[in-house]
Amino acid sequence: MMNSTSDNEKSLPEKLSDDIVSYILNNHLKPNDKLPNESILAEKMGAGRSSIREAMKLLASRNIVTIRQGSGTYVASSPGVINDPLGFTFIENKQKLAEDLLAVRFLLEPSIAGMAAANASEQDIEKISELCKEVEELLINGKNHTEKDIEFHTAIAMSSKNLVVPRLIPVINSSIPLFIQLTNSNLIQETIETHVDITEAIRNHDVIGAKDAMYLHLVYNRKRIFR
Repeated sequence: MMNSTSDNEKSLPEKLSDDIVSYILNNHLKPNDKLPNESILAEKMGAGRSSIREAMKLLASRNIVTIRQGSGTYVASSPGVINDPLGFTFIENKQKLAEDLLAVRFLLEPSIAGMAAANASEQDIEKISELCKEVEELLINGKNHTEKDIEFHTAIAMSSKNLVVPRLIPVINSSIPLFIQLTNSNLIQETIETHVDITEAIRNHDVIGAKDAMYLHLVYNRKRIFR
C-alpha cells in the first residue's frame, strides 16, 4: 500500500487501519462487502474495540470503508485513500491495471509534454533537466529511481501550465512504480535516452519533438509490459 509514514510514527489506530486494509485485500473483499463486527476484528487483531472503532473512523475518512449506522461497516463502493486517491491499491489484477494505465497515459502524456514544451519557463526547464540527470545517475548505478522518475514526470506536467493537468498527475504517478515493477527495471538505456530527448525538446520549445519523445518513451514501456 502507498504510504510514506513509517510504522514507528503511526498511532495504534493508524496501524490497525493498515491491518484492516490488509484484511480486506487478503480476504478479497469487494466494494460493498460487509466487514466483521468490532468484536470479531478486535479478537483477530489483538486490540480493543475502541481502537478498532478509531481505526474504522480513519478508514471512513479515507473512503476505504463506509459505516452504516445500525447495519455495520462495509468496503466503500469506490475505495481510495489519500496517498492512493484513485484506489489502485484495491485492483487485484495488476497486469490489466498496468495495461489500462498505459492506454490512458498514451492519451495524456504526449500532449502534456507538448504543452510543457510550449509553456515551460527557464526555471521549469532547469528543474526538468536536473531531475533527468538524477534519474540517469540512479539508473546507471543500479539504484531505485522510482521517486525521482515520478518527480520528473510531475515536473513536466506542472510545466504545461494547464489548470486541469495537475489533477491528472495521480494517474501518471500511480503507474510509474507499477511499470517499473512489471518491467523489472530493464528499460535502463531506453529510459535514459527518451528522458534526455523529452528534456531537450522541452528546452528547445519543440512541441512536436516533445510529443514524439514522450510517445516513444511509452512505446518502450508497452513493449516490455506486453512481452
